[in-house]
Amino acid sequence: MGWEEKAAKAKKGHRPSLKNWERDGLAQTFPPYAEALLTSSQPYSSFKIDNDGGDGKGRRVVERTMSLEFVREALRSSGRSSIIQRQRNKNNSGNSHRRHGGGCCEDMYPVVLDANLTSPKEFHERYEAKCIPVVIRNIPYGGSTSNSNLQANNHDNGDLGDDVMEEEKKDCDSIVSQACNSQQPNGKEWPAVRRWKLDVLSVDPQLSERPLKCGEDDDGYTIRMKLRHFLQYLRHNRDDSPLYIFDATFDKDKYAKRILEDYTVPEYFNEDLLGLVGERRRPPYRWFLVGPCRSGTTVHIDPLGTSAWNTLVHGVKRWVLFPPHVSKSVVKGRKLILPGEDDEAIHYFTTILPRMKRRAAASAGGKDDPYADFECHEFTQYAGETVFVPHGWWHAVLNVTHTVGITQNYCSRRNFDEVWTRTRSGRKKMSCSWRRRLSEKHPDLARRAAELNRRDGFVMWEDDPEEQAEWRKKKAAKEQKRREKSERKKKEREESKKRKQSRTSSSKKEKWGEHRTTERRKEGTAEDDDDGDVVMREFSPDC
Repeated sequence: MGWEEKAAKAKKGHRPSLKNWERDGLAQTFPPYAEALLTSSQPYSSFKIDNDGGDGKGRRVVERTMSLEFVREALRSSGRSSIIQRQRNKNNSGNSHRRHGGGCCEDMYPVVLDANLTSPKEFHERYEAKCIPVVIRNIPYGGSTSNSNLQANNHDNGDLGDDVMEEEKKDCDSIVSQACNSQQPNGKEWPAVRRWKLDVLSVDPQLSERPLKCGEDDDGYTIRMKLRHFLQYLRHNRDDSPLYIFDATFDKDKYAKRILEDYTVPEYFNEDLLGLVGERRRPPYRWFLVGPCRSGTTVHIDPLGTSAWNTLVHGVKRWVLFPPHVSKSVVKGRKLILPGEDDEAIHYFTTILPRMKRRAAASAGGKDDPYADFECHEFTQYAGETVFVPHGWWHAVLNVTHTVGITQNYCSRRNFDEVWTRTRSGRKKMSCSWRRRLSEKHPDLARRAAELNRRDGFVMWEDDPEEQAEWRKKKAAKEQKRREKSERKKKEREESKKRKQSRTSSSKKEKWGEHRTTERRKEGTAEDDDDGDVVMREFSPDC
C-alpha cells in the first residue's frame, strides 16, 4: 500500500463525514494569501476596541502594526530593552502605525526578545509572571545570555512554491543577517536544525519508518502514518486543510524517542512542576509537529491552566492571540460561520477572523455587547523563533509553509495557582499524587495548594469517599463500554474474515471447475480398437 492509499485511509478515519477534502479549492487560492504574508514588511499587527479614547471621541477601533525594518533596527542595537517596548516608545512620540483614531493602543503583543540579550530571570519577572506573550529569537541556534554576538542563520521554510519561497527566504535571511554579527555564538545549536529538514527526515533511518499521530477518529482513537508516507503526502496533497502530525507519544517509541536528543528545553521554561508526578501519570504535554502548508490548529487555550512554548525549527507560521478577557463565544466565531462552511484553521484565518474584526468594528458597544472589549494580536513566526503563550490566552496557528517544530506545555511557580485549581478538578487522582510530591520537594507550594483549597472550600478526591465511589462507578461503566466495543470489533473482524475465506474458497472452486470443463472439452479419450491401434474419440460437450 503506497502513501496515497495510506493518506486516504487516514483521512477517512479522521473525518469520515467529509467526502471531498478539496471541495473549497484552497490549494489554488491559498498561495496568494501566503505570499502576501511572506513578503509583508509588517508581520506584527494588533486590533483593539478602545472604549475610552481619551481624546473625547469615545469608542473607536485602533489598529497597529510593527515593521520588519523596526525589528532589524532593534536587533542591531546592543540595548537590553525589548523590541515591542521600543515600538511603544516610538508610538508614544507620535509615530504610531494606526488607521483609526488619534491615539494608539497601550499594549501590543507579543513582545519580541532575543535569547542573547534576555536572561531567564528577566523573562520570568517581566513577562511570564505578568502573562505577557513573547517571541524569543535564536534559541535553536544556541542563543543565550552568555553570548555577546548573534549569528546569521539560514532558514528552511518549506516548499510552498519557488517564487514565494525565494521571496520569503530573502526576507527572513535579511531579518537576521542584517541585524547580527557574523561570529558563532557560544551556545550549542540544536541538532534539530540539521536533522529536521524535510529532505533529511524523509531518509532518517530512525524516524522515517515510525508511525506518528496525524489525527483521531470519532471515538478518540489515534490515527497514525509512517513519517516517510506522511512527507510524501505533505509534498503532493491538494487538500483544503491537510492532515497534521501532532505526536505526543514519540518518547515511548524505541526509535522515535531520539527526537528528545534533537532539542533542549530552553532555560526560560525548564521549571516543570507537573514533572513531579512522573511521565506515566502526567497528561500529554509535549508534541513533535510536522505540518503541510494550509494545515494548523483551531483556536483553543492550553489545558489545565498550563502555559506553552512553541519553537519553529523550519518553515513559517501565522498566529493569532486573544487575551483572556475576550469571551469564548466571540473567539470561537461560530455565529459567523455560514451554512456549509468549514471551521478548520485555514478557514479561521482567511474567513472567520476578518468577519470577527468587521463585526467588532461595527458593534455598538455597551456592557451586553460581547464585542465591546474585543482585542486580537496577529503575527508571523519565522524559523528559529520560540513563542511563549501564557495560560488563559486563546490562540490559533496556521502553517503558511511546510513546517517542523516542537512544543511543550508546562507549569512553573508563576502559573501554579491556575494549574492547581484546574488540575485538582480535572485530574482528581493525579492531583493527589502531585500534592504528595509537592510536600516532599516544594513544601511552600504544597502549603499554597492547601490555602487555595481552603479558600474555595475544595475537598480533594482522596479525602472524599462519595467522590471515590462515584469515580469507581464511572470507571466501571467506561470499562464495560470499552469491553463491549472491543468484543463488537472482534466479532466484526471474525465475520469479515469468514466472508473473505468464503469468497476465496468459492473463487477457487469456480476456477477449478472452469479449468476442468475446458480441459475435458479439448481432450479425447484413448481406446484400443480390435487391431490394437490407439484411436481418439472426442467426447460430446453434453456428456
